[in-house]
Order: sequence, then C-alpha cells, then structure tokens
Amino acid sequence: MRGDRFGTAELIQSEGNRVTQQAMQANRRSLLLLADKLYRRNPAEWRKSAATREAALMQVEAALLSGQPWAPLAGRRDVAALSLALAPEFGGDRVAAFVVACHDTIVTAHGGKREFYYLDGVDPQHVYNAARNMEIALWILNTRRTPAGQPLLLANEIGPDSRNLSFEREFGKIIGRLDLLASYMTERYRRAVISYVQSVVAAPLLAFLPVK
Repeated sequence: MRGDRFGTAELIQSEGNRVTQQAMQANRRSLLLLADKLYRRNPAEWRKSAATREAALMQVEAALLSGQPWAPLAGRRDVAALSLALAPEFGGDRVAAFVVACHDTIVTAHGGKREFYYLDGVDPQHVYNAARNMEIALWILNTRRTPAGQPLLLANEIGPDSRNLSFEREFGKIIGRLDLLASYMTERYRRAVISYVQSVVAAPLLAFLPVK
C-alpha cells in the first residue's frame, strides 16, 4: 500500500491534521460509493434529478465538494437535513438528499472544515456524536416506511436466494472511521495534558550538573 504523494500543504499540517483530513476524504469516497449502490437499487431516485445515473452521481459529488446547502433540502443542514431526507413525505431524490445530509453532518462535526492545518482543532465529542448519528440514520433507513408501506430506499438485500450486505458494510466503515478518529483525538489531548504535567514534575530534576 502506497501513501499519497507529498504536497507542500503538509508542511503546515500536524500528524493529527493529516489523519483527520485523510479520514474525511475516505468518508466522502464511501458516501459516493453508497450513492452509486443506492442508485443501482433505486433507479427511480436518480430519474428525479438527472437524465442518467452517472449524471446524478456527478451532481452528488459536486454537492459534496461545494459545501453549499443543497436546494432540495430547503436550506437545512446536518441533522436537520438528515431528518428531512428520511421523512416519508420527502418527494425529491432521496439518495442524493441522504448522502448529502450525511456528508454535511460529518463536516459539521469537524467544525465545518474539510482541510486541517496547525491551530485547527476537532472536538472528539462532536465526531463521536456524528458516528452515533450515522447509526441512527442507518437504522431509520432500514426500518422506516413510506405512506404506501414501502422502504424509503432499497439498500441491503436479504432473501432466500441472495444476500447482499455491501451497503451496511460500507456504512459501517464510515462509522468505524469516525469512532477511531474520536478515540485518537481524545487520547492525543489526554497525552498532551500528561506530557505537560510530566514536564512540570520533572523540571526540578533537570538542573545542569557541574562539569569541573
């Protein structure tokens, strides 16, 4: 496995900044992959917003990269957007709405940032909360029904002749990355406090010794 090529921006990034940014990018890729899977199982959704599935995916990717409110979500952001995307009465492209809202929730949990440099901090509790919100969103998607009694979206496939849980596995990767990042940042801050205390305690013992 090879890492990314070195970029000059990395000179003003700490290790924590780099880890956070890499996790953010990986989660965006996972969400785009989930959008593709959902569109394949729910072709009626992409037909609401584009002429082809590929065109719909390009629109979703552009929305994730722009960071601007997505018009069909009526200006709502993060968890408010998720609530609307998962509302049974929502009539727009639910795949796009769901993926854009998930991404916006993750970005908001990272302080609204997509790139991270020195002095940029991330609240571990917010990232942890985002992971729990992804779990809740997945549960709602799997259990809630439209007024006609149909699933909001066809996602996992479990039947007597076939079993496809690739959607849930990919969503689990997003949750796992968020949890790992929250744990990493919590430990990082904890170690910083311990290191400071150690330096204070050890300071009296670090007097220079005579050399003659």
